[in-house]
Order: sequence, then C-alpha cells, then structure tokens
Amino acid sequence: MLFGAVAQSIPDLDFVVALWTDEAGTLMAHRGFTHSILFALLLSALLALVFWRVQRGIGLFKWLFFFSAQLAAHLLLDMFNNYGTGLLIPFDATRYSFNALYVADPLFSLWPLLACMALLILPYGSRKRLAWVRFGITGSIIYLCLSAYNKINIVSDVKYALKEQRIHYNDFLTTPSPFNTWLWFVAVKTDSGFHVGYRSAFDTAPGMDLRYFPRNDSLLSLVRDQEEVEELKRFSQGYYTVERWHDTLVFNDLRFGQVVGWHDPAQKFAFHFYLDHPEKSNRAVVQRGRFMKWDREARRSLWKRISGN
Repeated sequence: MLFGAVAQSIPDLDFVVALWTDEAGTLMAHRGFTHSILFALLLSALLALVFWRVQRGIGLFKWLFFFSAQLAAHLLLDMFNNYGTGLLIPFDATRYSFNALYVADPLFSLWPLLACMALLILPYGSRKRLAWVRFGITGSIIYLCLSAYNKINIVSDVKYALKEQRIHYNDFLTTPSPFNTWLWFVAVKTDSGFHVGYRSAFDTAPGMDLRYFPRNDSLLSLVRDQEEVEELKRFSQGYYTVERWHDTLVFNDLRFGQVVGWHDPAQKFAFHFYLDHPEKSNRAVVQRGRFMKWDREARRSLWKRISGN
C-alpha cells in the first residue's frame, strides 16, 4: 500500500515548476508531462526495475503491472475533474477532462478514508483488512458511476432546454458545483460570449435560468504580455471571458464556475487572473475564488438549489 501511495504521488511533483516559471506557465505545467501516458510508462518501468532489484521475491512483470495500475488510476481519476490532464504530451498539448467530479468532493473521498482508518486500527493479517479495502474502492467507484449518470442526464436536460429557449450555441460545458454531484454549473458557448446557469439533477422544469456574459476578446489587445494571454487561452480551452474591474483587466476561466453563482447569478467567476497590476498575485488563482462569500445564507441556498428549488 505504501509503495502504491508513493508511486501515485510522483506525478504531482510537477508543482515544483512554480519555483522558476510565471503563474500562467505554472497552470500549463501542472498535469502536463508528468500526467502523460508516456511519463507513466517510463516511470512504471523505472520503478519496477528498482523494486525488482531490491526485492527479488517478486517478479519484474508483477512490479511493472502494479506500478502501471497505480499510475493509470491516478491519471484516470484526475481526468474526472475540470482542470484537464495532458495525456498525450509531448505529442499533443490537448487537455482531457470528463468534467464529472468536483476536485474536492467529500462523498468521493469518504469511503477510502474510512478504509484507511480501518487498516490503521486492524492488526496486520486480519481477514477484515481485505474487506475494508474492497469497501473503500467500491464506495468510490459507485459514487463515480452516480456522478457519470447525473452528468448524462444533465447534458440531456441542457440540450433540451437550449432547444426550447431557442438559444443557438457552438458548444456547452457541464461540471459539478462544489462538494456534490447533484447541482451542475453550465456554460453555453456562443460566437460572442456565454450563457451561464445551474441545473440540478432534481430539477423538473424543462427551462433554465441563464445569464449572459460577453467574451470581450478585444480587451486582450491591451495586454503587454501576449505570450501569457495565449497560455491562458490554451489553458481555458476556449471557455473564457475578459472583464475590466475598475482599473484592472481580468481573465476569467469559466470551467471553475462562479463564486456562489447558485445564490447570486451576477457573481464573479472563481478563476480570475489579473492581466495587469503585477502587485496583484496570481499564485493561488485556481483556489482563491472557490470559497469566497461562503456565508450561512450561501450554504443554505446551495442545499435549496440542489433540491430543485
């Protein structure tokens, strides 16, 4: 178990890139080459060779299968949330994501957490240990299947709502709102901007309440660092808007949802990157908007919206 945990942690060491790159470069580096299929194959072979030489009791191919399975599980799970994973780097820079699981969903993590606690308590050699391992894995898999089922239904509902409301679109994105798999954030892409709203798995009305946000591409011509702009556009996979907040130009990545958008549809987007004013740090750009304005009323509103109201 310890060897598997170490192997699964290695791809996430890409955070050290932040020590010598700018903020936009760090965004592209995370889940980049260290999360590619090529890196996983090379690392699996290296780890298998090392552990085979250290522990001769286990065959080389068993070690290779073990580490390959661990790294494959890491890449697969990372694809379920909305950050995106560069599976084919360095041959193709496309980021792949299912947008089917919130990055910190407690109901996904609960089952393996309970299993780990049980393994720490139970004596080594106990027959119950294997049962707890199965419990942890099965619980997470069932929750993933539930999330995938909800996404399929939400996508179908959104298509129907857009047809009924006669909204012409190029594409749309659905991704879970924080900490659950029942309320989904929706961003509908048009030629000039986005229609944004929320859809619950328990909604019964066919329509959707959508708010329009213009893309404002023309504002990007005012930015000095065009290389940074291009990196941000690639990272956002086309789901971005540009806004001016007083004297500050801001790049929004819509894939990360809004700040309590289910409570206030006019709220800012969680991922907002400052394009000027270097004194305003972008180091925590993925995290900083996630829990802004999470007061009691916003939390109550979340549960009410999940229920379909």
